[in-house]
Amino acid sequence: MLDCAIIGGGPAGLAAGLYATRGGLKHVTLFEMGLPGGQITQSSEIENYPGFFDHSKTGMDFMDTWQEQCFHFGLKHEMKKIQHITKNDKYFTLTFENSETAQAKTVIVCTGSTPKKAGFKGEDDFFGKGVSTCATCDGFFYKNKPVAVLGGGDTALEEAFYLSNICSEVYVIHRRDTFRAAPSTIERVQRKENIHLLTDTTIEEVFGDAMGVGGIRIKNKEGNVSALDVPGIFVFVGHNVNNEVLKDENGHFICEVSEWGQVVVDLSMKTSLAGLFAAGDVRIEAPKQVVCAAGDGATAALQVISYIQEHA
Repeated sequence: MLDCAIIGGGPAGLAAGLYATRGGLKHVTLFEMGLPGGQITQSSEIENYPGFFDHSKTGMDFMDTWQEQCFHFGLKHEMKKIQHITKNDKYFTLTFENSETAQAKTVIVCTGSTPKKAGFKGEDDFFGKGVSTCATCDGFFYKNKPVAVLGGGDTALEEAFYLSNICSEVYVIHRRDTFRAAPSTIERVQRKENIHLLTDTTIEEVFGDAMGVGGIRIKNKEGNVSALDVPGIFVFVGHNVNNEVLKDENGHFICEVSEWGQVVVDLSMKTSLAGLFAAGDVRIEAPKQVVCAAGDGATAALQVISYIQEHA
């Protein structure tokens, strides 16, 4: 019997594991199919986490120390995929992909979200062949070449700035006439000479051949269609909530979620189901920042400790 099962190994999950184990819980397991760390491991640098301002360190470097610290205090990591969660009067049952099960007194869901697709023609056909959602992963392939970035939020502009240090030209394509990013981010991008902002513009199609992307066709608000000769397009248009684990065998959510599938929690990260908590990007109104996800995880773990004490 687990005291706490943590599903998802990003900043929220690791912080939850740290606080749960240091708080005295003996049987805490993190279920994460890959290497713990989350999406931040794909970042080229971290400059907005308090106390961490080393530009020579990547997101992977940043999260390595988290793993070491958490495992030091007794957090266990199992690479098992959980299909769904159920609860009887007292305990939770976790059903794994191979139909095996485990029981837990409490569960913290930290499964985060994944990038959305934009839906333009050719996006799926050329994904991994010129269409990417990770500048840090694939930017080097376009060194000294022009690329396009689709999106208007913080992520899109931050990744465009990152790419501008590698690529010859960066064309930022946004369907609106204003950006949703922080003012400081917009100003930094506007100052970069090789970043070109194409507003009120959409992507009609990405085209190419067996070798990969050859270019994209874009349309402005007047309806004029033109081509950009770029071998790479990076898409940053939002995220899908990874909430499948919270659906029962009939496809119904076991706790309250928003119309967009985000888990409804209170300030204590409590869901509508007693003993079930959610933290990080999977919850409503998530700021999608590492420091916030870590705070969520810590809060959820502290609430787990209190819950177990109350129901002992």
